[in-house]
Amino acid sequence: MSPMTKPLALTLGEPAGIGPDITLQAWLRRSTLGLPVFYVLGDPAFLAQRARLLDLQIPVAEVRPEEASQAFASALPVVSTGHRVTALPGRPDATSADAAIGSIRHAVADVQAGRAAAVVTNPIAKAVLYRAGFSHPGHTEFLAELAADGGAVPQPVMMLWSPDLAVVPVTIHVALRDAIEQLTSPLITSTTRIVAASLRRYFGVSRPRIAMSGLNPHAGEDGTLGTEEDTIIAPAIATLRNAGLDVQGPLPADTMFHAAARKNYDCAVCMYHDQALIPIKTLAFDEGVNVTLGLPFIRTSPDHGTAFGIAGKGTANPASLIAALQLAARMASQSS
Repeated sequence: MSPMTKPLALTLGEPAGIGPDITLQAWLRRSTLGLPVFYVLGDPAFLAQRARLLDLQIPVAEVRPEEASQAFASALPVVSTGHRVTALPGRPDATSADAAIGSIRHAVADVQAGRAAAVVTNPIAKAVLYRAGFSHPGHTEFLAELAADGGAVPQPVMMLWSPDLAVVPVTIHVALRDAIEQLTSPLITSTTRIVAASLRRYFGVSRPRIAMSGLNPHAGEDGTLGTEEDTIIAPAIATLRNAGLDVQGPLPADTMFHAAARKNYDCAVCMYHDQALIPIKTLAFDEGVNVTLGLPFIRTSPDHGTAFGIAGKGTANPASLIAALQLAARMASQSS
C-alpha cells in the first residue's frame, strides 16, 4: 500500500456528546498506536474547554488543513468552521445543530478539494438535528447529497466493518414494514455491486465472496414462511452471478454469523438494518466501524452514538473512533 500523505478530516459530531471526549483521547494515543494524522473541524475554544473539563493536558492548535501534519505531534490540530459552540456535556443547545452540520459540510469540501484524504465522522444526535430542520434520515443520506455537488445523487451503501465481520444492510434507516416494501431485486443488485467494487478497491479483496441473507425465518422455508426469497432475492443473486460475482444465498440469517460460517465470505449482505447490525455489534461493539460505500470519497465513523449520559465524564471508550481513523487511512492508502 502507498503511504497516506494527506491528513484525515474528523468532524466534531454532536458537541454535547462523547465525540469531543473520544477525539481528545484518540489524539493522546497517537504515538503509542501510530495513528494517522487527523484534524478536527470545529470550534478550537470549545475543544480546549472540553480538554480542561476532562483534566487532559492537550494543547489545541488552530490550523489550516495543510498545517495539520506539522502540528499533530505536539497539539490537536483544529480547523475552525466559524461555528461557536456553547453546549455542555449531555445538554445540546442552540449551537449544536449548526456546529455538527457545518463540520460535516466542511469536511466533505476539504476532501473534494484534495485537502484531506478521507472524512471520519463523530456521532451526531439526529433528534437534535431534526429540531433544527435537518431533513435526512442520517449521516449516510446527507453525505450522499453533499457528494452529488449539484449532480446526480450517488447510492450510499452502509457497511459495518470489523476484523471479524463485515455486514451491509440493503435497506437502512427506515421502519421495518417500510424496509420490506422497499426491498427490490434492483436495489439488492445495485447494493451488492457497490459492495463488491469497494472490497476490491479499498480492501484489496481481488474476488469478493458475498453471503446474502434471506428476509424471512429460515430463508422462507421453501416458501412456507414467505416468498420474498424466491420472488426478489433469488433473481437478484442470479443477476449478480451472471455478472461474474461470487454470491451465496439466500441464506438463513440465524446461521450466517457463527465463527465457521464467517470463514466462507468477505461480507454479508442483509435485507434490513437490525439483521445486519445486531451480529456485528454483538461481536465487535468497540471495534466496529461504520463505512459509507458508493461515494466519491472515503467516509468512516465510530459504530456508536452520542452517549449523552457519559459525555464529559472521562469514561467514553475511544476504541471505535480509533478503529475508524485507522480504517480510513488504510482505505486511502489502498486506493491511492
